[in-house]
Amino acid sequence: MNILGKLVRLRAVEEEDLPQLHEWANDPELWYDLVGWHFPYTMESQRKWFLSLDADQHNIRLAMETLDGKKLIGTGSLTEIDWKDGRGIAGMMLGERETRGKGYGTDALMALVRYAFEELRFARVNGAIIAYNDASLPIGAKFGFKDEGRRRNWFFRKGRHWDLVETGITRDDYIAAMAQTKYWE
Repeated sequence: MNILGKLVRLRAVEEEDLPQLHEWANDPELWYDLVGWHFPYTMESQRKWFLSLDADQHNIRLAMETLDGKKLIGTGSLTEIDWKDGRGIAGMMLGERETRGKGYGTDALMALVRYAFEELRFARVNGAIIAYNDASLPIGAKFGFKDEGRRRNWFFRKGRHWDLVETGITRDDYIAAMAQTKYWE
């Protein structure tokens, strides 16, 4: 099954994706803007991660590719899924620098959120952003995510501590935002 946006397709991670994912996992410039901490990964650790995906019931990890050329450009995810209460954290990463600022990240986020609300019947989707990630902060707000707070000095990056910006969108927020933006029309 694929999760389709207007510009991207989110699909299962395949073994042939591992060399590219391994390269991105070891790119410190890329990880400065992303939540989570990464150490250098070996190809073997990348393979072990891949082999664990099917058994992971609380995290959905997806490869992101362009619709036009089927080129792998990043990843999308729903993590820390709480199936009982219907919530999870949406995340995405654009690994290919030349794809940034072209709407792929926004489209991936919208596809993930639509999937969470319309297919998985979630009540809410959370987001987490490093305070200095100016590219990501406005994307969610444009489509219904609300700023729900900060955790001060949560991340250590670039020689200092930074806040975690917590965002969230409820099913009702999503319905209202889609009526207003008409994103899927």
